[in-house]
Amino acid sequence: MIVVATNVTFVLASLFLDPRSNYRETRPIPPEAQIDNALAPYGLDPRTSLFSRWWDWLQGVVLHFDWGRSPTGGSVNAEIGYRVLVSGQLVLLATVLSVVIGVGLGVVSAIRQYRPTDRILQGVSILFYNIPTAVLALLLVFGAIKINEAVGHRVFYVTDASSPDVTGLMPTVVDRIEHLVLPTISLTLLGYVGYHLTQRSLLLDTIDADFVRTARATGLTQAQAVRRHALRAALIPTATSVAFSIPAIFTGAVITESVFGWHGMGEYFSLTLSKNDVHGVVAVAAFGALMTAIGAILADVATALLDPRVRLG
Repeated sequence: MIVVATNVTFVLASLFLDPRSNYRETRPIPPEAQIDNALAPYGLDPRTSLFSRWWDWLQGVVLHFDWGRSPTGGSVNAEIGYRVLVSGQLVLLATVLSVVIGVGLGVVSAIRQYRPTDRILQGVSILFYNIPTAVLALLLVFGAIKINEAVGHRVFYVTDASSPDVTGLMPTVVDRIEHLVLPTISLTLLGYVGYHLTQRSLLLDTIDADFVRTARATGLTQAQAVRRHALRAALIPTATSVAFSIPAIFTGAVITESVFGWHGMGEYFSLTLSKNDVHGVVAVAAFGALMTAIGAILADVATALLDPRVRLG
């Protein structure tokens, strides 16, 4: 699947993206022959056949794990390596918080169905669900700036993933955590909603099932029966959903990374398209395919752990 997706993306990107357009934005505009000669060292010369360009690129990937160069000569390997780390520390933390908060609120809502607590939690979730990503991120930025001005010193960092003048292990760790606060809050507030509403519906489908009533008849309280039996069954679709959302986790935070100035995979995904970066687009597609394969494996493992009817041989 990874090999097919990557190679198909290379063919489509080579056919529909035009790296020469980057040079046409300069003044004066270079002659077409000069542009083609500049692209030739990077394997992007349109005068070369598509098969030859694909074969050279494939050899570089297989033999040297070299994913090629951008139209301006930048290394795709270096960009991907840096941006995966930047996005990873942001979106993985936000995803864990979204799942924990969403599932927890889903349990509370299901147990207190139609009560004031359930109504309030659903109302708040629906409110966040309808707020655009850019609007929520900008509201957090403006609120943080007002707090910083009111306090008289910087409490929240509103841009970048780190400070350039920080040195040392512990100061660097603390600085990264401080920069993580606002974008993590933004992604968490937008991400928990789906898990909350979905988990509530899934748990309501199992909370009155025969095996839960049997557990209650053995002397378990409602909370114990829900936690040990109903929730475990209701978590299977949620665990599968989380596993398969891994590719989107890395490439889907385009707006959040743009607002907070994080140079991660979301921003790179957008830049490769706007800059007609064939090799960059292919590398992003390969990374997404790899994450999808990992998600499929994790979904199978989660199902085996949660569903007693499934056994690992």
